[in-house]
Amino acid sequence: MYESFTTPQLEETFHTHSSIGLSSTEADERLRQSGENILKKGKDQTILDMIMEQLNDPMIFILFMAAAISMLLRQFSDTAIIFVVIALNTTVGVIQEGRAKKAMDALKKMTAPSAVVKRDGIYKKIPASFVVPGDLVKIEAGDQVPADIRLIKVQGFHTNESALTGESMPVQKTDTVLSQGIPMAEWKNIAFMSTEAMKGSAEGIVVATGMETELGKIAGMINDTPTELTPLQKRLGDLGKILSIVAVVLCAALFLLGVVQHRNILQMLLVAISLAVAAIPEGLPAVVTIVLALGVARMVKVNTIIRKLPAVETLGSVGIICSDKTGTLTENKMKVVEIYGDDRKLPLSQVRRREYPRLMEGFLLCNNSMLGKQEIGDSTELALLHMGEEMGYNREKLKEQYPRTYEIPFDSERKYMATVHRDGSNETVYVKGACDYLLERCAFVTVRGKAVPMTEVQRMKIRMAMEGMAQDGLRVLALAYKEHVKDKSESALTGSLVFAGMAGMMDPPRKEVTQSIRTLKKAGVQVAMITGDYKDTALAVAKKIGIADSMDQCVTGAELDNMSEERFAKKMKDLRVFARVTPAHKVKIVSRFRKNGQIVAMTGDGVNDAPSLQAADIGIAMGRNGTDVAKNAADMVLTDDNFSTIEKAMEEGRGIYVNIKKSILFLLSSNFGEIITMFVAVLLSLETPLKASHILWVNLITDSLPALALGVDKNDPVSLMRKKPRDPNEGLFAHGGWLFTVFYGMLISAITLYAFHRGGQTYAFTVLGVSQLFHAIGMRDRDKSVLRMNHLDNPFMILAFFLGLALQVMVTEVPYFVQAFQTVQLSFGEWQWLLGISAIPLLMHEILLLPGLISGRRKRQ
Repeated sequence: MYESFTTPQLEETFHTHSSIGLSSTEADERLRQSGENILKKGKDQTILDMIMEQLNDPMIFILFMAAAISMLLRQFSDTAIIFVVIALNTTVGVIQEGRAKKAMDALKKMTAPSAVVKRDGIYKKIPASFVVPGDLVKIEAGDQVPADIRLIKVQGFHTNESALTGESMPVQKTDTVLSQGIPMAEWKNIAFMSTEAMKGSAEGIVVATGMETELGKIAGMINDTPTELTPLQKRLGDLGKILSIVAVVLCAALFLLGVVQHRNILQMLLVAISLAVAAIPEGLPAVVTIVLALGVARMVKVNTIIRKLPAVETLGSVGIICSDKTGTLTENKMKVVEIYGDDRKLPLSQVRRREYPRLMEGFLLCNNSMLGKQEIGDSTELALLHMGEEMGYNREKLKEQYPRTYEIPFDSERKYMATVHRDGSNETVYVKGACDYLLERCAFVTVRGKAVPMTEVQRMKIRMAMEGMAQDGLRVLALAYKEHVKDKSESALTGSLVFAGMAGMMDPPRKEVTQSIRTLKKAGVQVAMITGDYKDTALAVAKKIGIADSMDQCVTGAELDNMSEERFAKKMKDLRVFARVTPAHKVKIVSRFRKNGQIVAMTGDGVNDAPSLQAADIGIAMGRNGTDVAKNAADMVLTDDNFSTIEKAMEEGRGIYVNIKKSILFLLSSNFGEIITMFVAVLLSLETPLKASHILWVNLITDSLPALALGVDKNDPVSLMRKKPRDPNEGLFAHGGWLFTVFYGMLISAITLYAFHRGGQTYAFTVLGVSQLFHAIGMRDRDKSVLRMNHLDNPFMILAFFLGLALQVMVTEVPYFVQAFQTVQLSFGEWQWLLGISAIPLLMHEILLLPGLISGRRKRQ
């Protein structure tokens, strides 16, 4: 609100004086009352807090239970493996924690270390943390603004607000009173904390310090944003609760059945406990962690750094991406794309080299920026210099040929700059600036290289061309000139000018973005643009890249403020461009998309993006131009700042979820087979087909390598990106998952019991283990024949199968293990028969793919 205050109103409100500042006594008292000018941070978590948070998980509770049971059974190797799994999960989780703390630390580093204030009428340098509301502060070029300051004296003062607002253009500040209620991005008379003074100087009165500043409000939003579980974490948590209940019920039910049937109580207790362990896929947390970690390693190769492991999978279920415009969808570099001259408008690509010499030379000479190893100056002037190079002009030679003799610097009120250059014995003035201002001062126009009197028709044509460029989202600069300059007064230099032409420039979209957005749309993923830019400019870019096609899909931050929550919720379905927004608006937009039931990704690079990066299901920061605050608040970082990289990362995320689901269904269907086998045997009053050691051994073989091999399987990228995003409420057993688990569990149980009937425990033990290895091969793709799979795509599965088979052979053929597991040695013929019956799950996989049988299943999926 202070943007609308006059200097006397500021003095009255803050009980200060605009010429002498505060007294030292008053400043000390205010420091005691308002506190230091620093950003407060939330309560720090200790390492112990982080460890306890990681252990507070249903799957981890189950693993502890499984470890305790394994110790009771004296299976110490299993116990050790389970504790290693718990330690691995906890360590990875702790490393990935603390994003908000790091974001706050980065914000604190951004605050200025010192400030120049006027107290008791004397300027003095003090620590920025001691600045208080009402202080009179002086800022020079190169300084960092120490607090939010309402400017009252300005001399060519420009600040870089890109980290705070997201827009790369330097902002020219003013000391004039502004209208109340305008958006924060248009508060030209306020310098914000942490922004950098680029040129000029200013004085002002501090209106906010610490957490009350705009930067402080962002810090508050970071602290207040809760960390939510990812969809995968929620699903695994639900699964853990179900399995813990199932394990307890199974253990009790089987034990009671044994008691009723007057079996050996100790033996039944051991079998019941072993079966409870069998119901728990203790290898699952390790498989999930390793699969995610390997996914992270692969994503580094596509310029993506994952800061939080579950984010890999979350990205695959994203339904909408809220993307910052500048630097993400665009190149973050102004470029001339259109030229107007000689009564015609042309794309720069159609302009011939050395064409429009007067226009090109004028733009290069009336220019204070520099190209080289390091580009220095205003982005629009740099764009003009690049255009000149592209058109074959040598600026340095031009400067030597036409040396500058006089300059009128750019001013926000006059909207132009002028430079005078010697041309032999004559002098020529070039004036560059806003088209409206220059057109009023032009009496002539260049037509086919000659200056002719300007008619009203030509003036109207120029205006129409300018408006057309503006509607296309271009920033327009015009150039005029006058030869034979004698009088160097401003009125003489800028009167009766010759209109040479205009250049339309923009921050162009990245070349690959349009195709990426098209691919994402096919995958059912929508893209929304969120920017601090003006509505017309934002829509122009959105049209070019295929995000939006009409103004009805655009809204400004001010319009959002005037909308009711109900209307906003209803309109969100169609909105795709959000312009002139503040950090609070960004959080509101992300939150509304999430309330609408979508998984939301948010990209950003500035401090202003940090709260929304944390509010989104997955925050994506830019690695090259992103601030440390944004990177620390994000779940992943794009090292090339390229939107198209998100598409590749989403493909990886979708593949990871598919693989994790394969592993889960494989583990549970296999474990369910063990459970059914034991239950049926007890119900039919048969001898137990498996010993406790047999069950634990089979789990050791199947819960490790085959499950992990499925977790790293290679999927078809085209198929992955043609499917719509997964419903965030969809469970791990959606699309017939429970039916699949039960069917294959019963099939494995049936062939195990048949083998037991034919040849006893050794047959049952062998079939149970080997059938699960065959089952793993078919699990690679439930909709593809094993004959059509490329098995070399997953050499790890081949290794897992043959290693598992070798281990199973070992417990029936090596005397030491035969005695330990109480098995019998098998003949070659017996092994042939057992391998044949063990392959039935794979055979059933092929039968279900026959025409007519699979079609119904595909429709359901």
